[in-house]
Amino acid sequence: MIRILFVGDVVGKPGRRILADLLPRLVDQHRVDYTIVNIENSAGGNGVTHAVFAAIDELPIDCYTTGNHVWDKKDVVDIMAREPRLLRPHNYPAANPGRGVYVGATAAGVPVATLNLEGRIFMNPLDSPFQAADALLADLDPKVKVIFLDFHAETTSEKQAMGWHLDGRVSAVVGTHTHVPTADERVLPGGTAFLTDAGMTGPYESVIGVRADRVLPRFLLQTPTSFDVAKRDVRLAAVLIDVDETTGKATGIERMLLAEGG
Repeated sequence: MIRILFVGDVVGKPGRRILADLLPRLVDQHRVDYTIVNIENSAGGNGVTHAVFAAIDELPIDCYTTGNHVWDKKDVVDIMAREPRLLRPHNYPAANPGRGVYVGATAAGVPVATLNLEGRIFMNPLDSPFQAADALLADLDPKVKVIFLDFHAETTSEKQAMGWHLDGRVSAVVGTHTHVPTADERVLPGGTAFLTDAGMTGPYESVIGVRADRVLPRFLLQTPTSFDVAKRDVRLAAVLIDVDETTGKATGIERMLLAEGG
């Protein structure tokens, strides 16, 4: 049995701070074998820079996922060129830098494949994530049994559909993007652990991580405003998944939402 820890969207400096504070202890306390973190909002709320990636990469993290904000900082192109552990959604056009799959291994040598895909409903008009998932799985070495998918999508329906589409073929499907943790964690009948959205690692006294006073004018007056990352009520959102490494089937899933110092 191996244990995967996935941390939901890290938002700005508050998210990076709580990640650095809690992650090493969580990995040790829960005997985590493999850690995956979504960092698409880690630099000022949008994208990732060289300095931010270097700081986060000092933590015990095996693979990084992203989403629709992956291109918001130009540094990401250089980072992806030298760091295959930093993924972008695989269903972007193939000519883009980077890839949406990485096969790493636990300390004991168990191979783990991480997949990264983006939804299309209320999102970018990308290639079908369902067909992209099928293609990625067809290309994987059959010896890789443990497979985790970060599905970065807007709607609950699309994320749940992906869970059922891949049930029994991957170890876990966990959604990201909305920054709002859902309470529907379960292991589907075929052995795939599923959660519609892991939630964000960042400030919860906010509107999905952004200062409410910056967001409200857009809803009240349709007035453009700059979005600034909020600072208060910082929490880490994550999910623990237990997987039988011989079959790739999940045996348990537990969501977590921890405050600073928690």
